[in-house]
Formats: sequence, structure tokens, C-alpha cells
Amino acid sequence: MPWRKFKTRRTWNEPGHAHELTFCCYRRYPFLRADRTRQWFLNALQMARRRFPLELWAYVIMPEHVHLLLWPTSADVDIGAVRKAVKLAVSRRAIAHIREYHPEWLERLRVTWPDGRVEHHFWQAGGGYDRNLLREDAVWAAIDYIHANPVRRGLCRIPEDWEWSSARWYAGVRPTILEMDGPPPTPTPGTITRRRR
Repeated sequence: MPWRKFKTRRTWNEPGHAHELTFCCYRRYPFLRADRTRQWFLNALQMARRRFPLELWAYVIMPEHVHLLLWPTSADVDIGAVRKAVKLAVSRRAIAHIREYHPEWLERLRVTWPDGRVEHHFWQAGGGYDRNLLREDAVWAAIDYIHANPVRRGLCRIPEDWEWSSARWYAGVRPTILEMDGPPPTPTPGTITRRRR
């Protein structure tokens, strides 16, 4: 694949902003349809939660992309660094697995840079989608959108039927694969003022 310049995307690391993140697998290949790969993603997300001061408010893992809703609990959190940590951990594990068990896929994932350097991509290049959420009603709208993804795609009938989503946690289904850090503020118009636990 010839080298292409991708648009840069700015991230604002503003205190008091929640972040709705979306990123896709390379060329939208459905690499996340396997439970093994989904679990690698959740493991990477858990490592990021331990490393960075942030709360996880919602997520869904789709076959070829993920959505996250994060709330940094410190002004020092760099959302770009969080995203990079999660993506890099999954990519390394997945590419190693592909090398060992499915080497025929390596050519499809190959990217050659102008300097001759060769990489194999698991994720689409670039930062993906990152939207700052400033209002409580926007946060709850994002959670509903995230949870409805599998239903819109016909993967399940109701959001909590999709195991790889925080919808089950919000519906009170226990145990869940991944616990959330508590519900966001109540859905009333106005700026986000997170209640401290």
C-alpha cells in the first residue's frame, strides 16, 4: 500500500470533559469478532485504567471497531496517551498471534513507509474519533448511542443481550465482563459536575 498522509486530529484535554472515543480495525477488517481478541482489548483497557487516573463510563466492542466513554479524573490525563496505550497493547498481541497462526494475513496488513520501514497494522492509522462531551445530557446520549450499536447492526435484539458492552452493567446484569466506575451524573442539562464517591 502506498504511503498516504492522514489528517491530524486535535484532542482537547480539558478538565471536566468526558471523552467519547471511536477507533476502527485496519481497513475495517472484523478482527474483533473473535472472543479472544475482544478479551485482549478488555485486558488492555483494564491496564490503562490502572495506569491513568480515569473512569470508564461506557464501552462496546463491535466486530471492526470500538466505542469508549472515558472521564479523566485528573487534569494531567492525556487522552491521546490513553488511546495509544490501549491500541498498542492489543496490536502487539494480535500481530504476534497472526504471525504465528495466520501468516497469510501479514501481506494484507503490511504498510511500507517512504523511508522503507515496514509495519503491520491492526488498527486503522490515525487517532480515530474523539469528541469532548461537556454536558450531562450529551453524556447520556453518547451512552445510549454506544449501547445501541449492536442492535442497529442486527447482532442482538436489545442492548443488554450483547455481552461485549457496558449495557449489561447498566441493566443490572451481574456478573459482567467489565465493571464500570459508577454511573455518570444524572441526565440534566448543564455542565458535567461529577459526584465524588
